[in-house]
Amino acid sequence: MASCSVARDGVVLNEERIDPTRQLALQLPGALRDILDLSATALEDIDAFAVATGPGSFTGLRIGIATMQGLAFGLGKPLIGISGLTALRAVASPAFLGSRIATWVDAWRGDVYAALFEDGRQVGEPVVARPADLLDAIVNRDSGFGSQDSSGARIPDVGSPLLANDVTFIGDGADTYRDLIASRLGHAARIADPVAPLLAGVIAVLATIEYAKGHRPPPHAIRPLYVRRPDAELVREEGRLKQAPTASAPNDRISPARRSSKSEGGNPEARVPDK
Repeated sequence: MASCSVARDGVVLNEERIDPTRQLALQLPGALRDILDLSATALEDIDAFAVATGPGSFTGLRIGIATMQGLAFGLGKPLIGISGLTALRAVASPAFLGSRIATWVDAWRGDVYAALFEDGRQVGEPVVARPADLLDAIVNRDSGFGSQDSSGARIPDVGSPLLANDVTFIGDGADTYRDLIASRLGHAARIADPVAPLLAGVIAVLATIEYAKGHRPPPHAIRPLYVRRPDAELVREEGRLKQAPTASAPNDRISPARRSSKSEGGNPEARVPDK
């Protein structure tokens, strides 16, 4: 869920949720102005800007990054990118010391963007995978799991037997698939509360730490974290072949997957990610 915040010296002054029912591009400039006013802070007084780099909605990432790039460019200030998966880990860590933390972001189409953290460190690279495959990997605990995610990357190894409350799940993906998590892992799993927290505040704090370390990248250096399978693979999975655009009416150029998503409602297996 989109949010914005202002932090000073590593302390969050204010954090506000952005209405998910309205277009982000129309809301974000006003939301940033309001949070600055609420924090009694002028835009010119900002030392550095921060933004979530993903993974998540392609459209949301583009809007958020472009907006913050514009502000940072205009004021000649650094723009620090923080992964949403890292931010989720930071939210969960203080409450669940000693627990392995599985950060899951709903990628739609029955997938989640996922990363596993142990002792505060990320194990392997973020992946996009079926929740059942990730849980199988945790249960089986094979070396390197001997399995791959949906994009071909290896799913990280949990590495030791599971104990009660051993793996903490956090993120909207964990909320979507909480019943599946409970049925597969039982008492070895626990769901963070809140499971899908606002992240702007913790991103601001993490960016403050990076800034204090001297990490002050220019706005153009920001790179979004896109973790998902190629569109062609997604289409093949549905047994469809993509057709090249023709000179037909605009509605005729909507992909079959997007047409079907309008009639498939909230089924997480059917939803289509933003492009």
